[in-house]
Amino acid sequence: MTRRDRAPDRTPLAVFAWLWVGLPLTYGLYELFSTAARLFTD
Repeated sequence: MTRRDRAPDRTPLAVFAWLWVGLPLTYGLYELFSTAARLFTD
């Protein structure tokens, strides 16, 4: 198999994409549950 036949390694791009989506999603869910907890507890 020659170098031209191989697909480029897209692992860094996949990691970046998961972080780009995952970090704001995680923060948003944290804020959602934090706010919901404050609404139902005193």
